[in-house]
Amino acid sequence: MADIPTIDYNGKVAFVTGAGSGIGRATAIAFAKAGASVAAADINRQGLEQTVQDVAAFGGKILPLECDVTNGSSVKAALEKTVESFGRLDAAFNNAGIEQPAQPLAELSEDVWDRVVAVNLKSVFLCMKYQIEIMLRQGSGAIVNTASGAGILAIRGQSSYCASKFGVVAASKVAALEYADKGIRVNAICPGIIDTPMIARYTGDTEEGRARIIAQEPVGRMGRPEEIAGTVLWLCSEAGGFVTGHAMVVDGGQTAGI
Repeated sequence: MADIPTIDYNGKVAFVTGAGSGIGRATAIAFAKAGASVAAADINRQGLEQTVQDVAAFGGKILPLECDVTNGSSVKAALEKTVESFGRLDAAFNNAGIEQPAQPLAELSEDVWDRVVAVNLKSVFLCMKYQIEIMLRQGSGAIVNTASGAGILAIRGQSSYCASKFGVVAASKVAALEYADKGIRVNAICPGIIDTPMIARYTGDTEEGRARIIAQEPVGRMGRPEEIAGTVLWLCSEAGGFVTGHAMVVDGGQTAGI
């Protein structure tokens, strides 16, 4: 009988975007604690420095990378630096994203639409494009892209956000089919309401705003970034080795009724 696969990242290399805060920071830290060498990418230098300090505090290996995920040259350079520094790329978590102000579609500006789609969806395309090139040379690799509950459920006032996140799910599934026989797995993760700086901005960071959004969660609380991180590590590990092309919902039951 074969051994049960474990979650062990010793000797592995992980690349995380949006690593300067929230889910990205929690996942970079989790990868490092599990033994991985972590390339942490973000456009926010201050946030990235805090993530580096958090990882350095327990002796983890981390490479900070300032990266504009909407720019192909910037993404390619960050991934080249990752391989130059660590020699390979085993796991990638394409997580960078921004929120949309709550507005009906007809009131949304072109600039807002373009920015949300660029950061949330185009970035996933760019990251996968260059990550897959590296993984094809290795003959292995696992990618997880951050979608959302808004990637499987339409939400009023969130046309650009929903469009971008539905797109992440679709792109992930297509890439999974295209590279399944090449040793590369691709999945999406669909978080619910997670207690992050993005949610704080969305709720106005008030007790009333928090209560209103928590009321949408059957479990009666927001999720923690670390809970999403744990799911990402499982998906990228040998323990999740038979999972590809899946949009995994981690949302406290928020979308259970659909």
